[in-house]
Amino acid sequence: MEFGSIQLDLKSPQIMGVLNVTPDSFSDAGQYVSVEAAVLRALAMVEQGATFIDIGGESTRPGAQLVSTEEELRRVIPVIEALREQSSVLVSIDTSKPEVMQQAILAGAALINDVYALRKPGALETAARFDVPVCLMHMQGSPEDMQKRPTYTHVVDEVIDFFKQRLLACEGAGIARNKILLDPGFGFGKTLSHNLTLLAELSRLKELNCPLLAGLSRKSMLGAIIDKPVEQRLSASITAGLLALQNGASILRVHDVAETADAVAIYNAVRQVR
Repeated sequence: MEFGSIQLDLKSPQIMGVLNVTPDSFSDAGQYVSVEAAVLRALAMVEQGATFIDIGGESTRPGAQLVSTEEELRRVIPVIEALREQSSVLVSIDTSKPEVMQQAILAGAALINDVYALRKPGALETAARFDVPVCLMHMQGSPEDMQKRPTYTHVVDEVIDFFKQRLLACEGAGIARNKILLDPGFGFGKTLSHNLTLLAELSRLKELNCPLLAGLSRKSMLGAIIDKPVEQRLSASITAGLLALQNGASILRVHDVAETADAVAIYNAVRQVR
């Protein structure tokens, strides 16, 4: 897949480092709200092995409050601009707002990562106009209410059907299939059972012929299994990530880049022997 002037082989696992420049994200709230702290964290993740840095200025944790477009722009654009001055790493903008997408791309972002899968007014048109790759995520409901009563007849079938509809919408807007990534949305409008079923059957999403991104790092689904708080979910996050790679994921979106990179190196070494 092409990200600006960079062509990336997504047959080899890639790591996306999470950089939340918000005061209320579930894992690292408030740690990187200054531009200097955010850029230092991004550069550290690049050194550790991140191919992408995913910058988000609005929390999407369950129950998160919305922020204005102006506030989101104030949080993310200076970080993108400062990072672009110091690194050629691929920058992903984690947003659902068309204006933020536009300004982030102009500042140097190479990927739109949208938890609403370009369903907000103007998002499809903005992504098509700037002709950058997009990651479409599945979410039942919205961050404010998604975990209240998520219900599916069969979660994998319904996620696939959702993506089929969004792919048609993207193609109708002029977004080529070879510019689309898919994220099943672990933890977004799903119970523990739904999440585990999605992970176990993730390979079924390969029928859509788009690379898959998996965001399992430190998620509450892992805490529900091992009964440990966010800061003690490293080994569980790595295990879940490796299972996602085995089942077809191309990109792992993670908080702990160095440790994930070590695990991916072992995964690649074994895979090359087969």
